[in-house]
Amino acid sequence: MRRLFILSIALMLMTVTLTAGEDHAIPIRPAHTYSIVCYDSTTGQFGAAVQSHWFKVADVIWLEPGIGAVATQSLTEISYGPLGLTMMRNGKTAKQALEGLLASDPDNAVRQVAMIDKNGVIAAHTGSKCIAEAGHQIGKNYSVQANLMLKNTVWPAMARAFEDTEGDLADRMMGALEAAQNEGGDIRGKQSAAMVVVSGDPTGMSWKDRLIDIRVDDSPEPLKELRRLLNISRAYEHMDRGDIYITEGDFEKAKDEYMKASQMVPDNPEIMFWYAATLVSVGEIENSLPIFKDVFERDESWRTLVPRLVDAGLLEDDKELISRILEQ
Repeated sequence: MRRLFILSIALMLMTVTLTAGEDHAIPIRPAHTYSIVCYDSTTGQFGAAVQSHWFKVADVIWLEPGIGAVATQSLTEISYGPLGLTMMRNGKTAKQALEGLLASDPDNAVRQVAMIDKNGVIAAHTGSKCIAEAGHQIGKNYSVQANLMLKNTVWPAMARAFEDTEGDLADRMMGALEAAQNEGGDIRGKQSAAMVVVSGDPTGMSWKDRLIDIRVDDSPEPLKELRRLLNISRAYEHMDRGDIYITEGDFEKAKDEYMKASQMVPDNPEIMFWYAATLVSVGEIENSLPIFKDVFERDESWRTLVPRLVDAGLLEDDKELISRILEQ
């Protein structure tokens, strides 16, 4: 049975029926794009990132801590993501998982897929019917892949950038995505992007194991927005470490972490507000007061919030204390 789908390519809108065999219709989800999957053999972390001229491209990338990462794109079959991870979780290598899925997919000529497993085994496939320019490149602990690109130099540029960029997986993936765009990127332009990094020491709790999870579903400058979100994500990591140091009683290190967070996102007074509130909660009242003063000068709304923290049990119900804070 043949089915009709609408495929948006470049500046054309046309209704097409694509066939992979005499009686078989290709299911279409056209996420033409460029992406990267990677692994840090030191930390065990997996990373994946993607950019496309397609709304909400985040479902191209699939990751599981301690297991692997998958990117499934071109005329996408989403199931390569969860099924690939399941196969790797059950002991298959990335190569075996990809080979098995391709063998069972009569439309594999229009798929572009990359997988990497916990042993650093990498497998990638660019089908013969992926829309040019299309290709992939495998390097040590990573694979980059792209289709419907302006030039066939996009994925080599991504590989070079990933290898040459200093920093952790997120920094290096960001470098790879930006290198792709600088090389011409998607022939249709830009729209969405996503990046995920998962822990190398899985706890089974997704909210802890997803170290970075950011996405831009629709933007004229998705990579600029993705980098902005990555910067904010880093700032909140510093905040989290600051909270830990306060709990441990190391106020100098806590201050250093909160100041780093504030410097990374200088237009967000909330970072310092919660730092001050946390100091109060552990009895460091004098150190908190100048911080509250700075926050209130920037935005009076935070002054209104202080008494509400008492009602929520986050600050001590001490009228003299609250008065001192509000006087700042």
